[in-house]
Amino acid sequence: QVQLVESGGGLVQAGGSLRLSCAASGRTFSSSAMGWFRQAPGKEREFVAAIRWSGSSTKYADSVKGRFTISRDNAKNMLYLQMNSLKPEDTAVYYCAARTWGGVETSHPSEYDYWGQGTQVTVSS
Repeated sequence: QVQLVESGGGLVQAGGSLRLSCAASGRTFSSSAMGWFRQAPGKEREFVAAIRWSGSSTKYADSVKGRFTISRDNAKNMLYLQMNSLKPEDTAVYYCAARTWGGVETSHPSEYDYWGQGTQVTVSS
């Protein structure tokens, strides 16, 4: 059974930092692109960041560029999102996602086949 489990969310003040982790189990994703998405209350799920299977290429939403960094450790089957200079508008449930076979990073949620259950990030002003 394939599972993606996020952790690291919480409550932080504006300007603070959090590091999200995503632990994958049930299969290896070392050949698959992975990404982070988020959904705020009353809004649609939106792309945050994605990373190529090798880690050699990344893609970011304009709203987080320069503040967030996505990384992965294929040996541990882990995905990370370092979030710095957090803003209240970053408040959302953050989801980890993985493609089945595609190794190239993409911002389209329909390209991802596996999803975690989400972790809440709340940024207070």
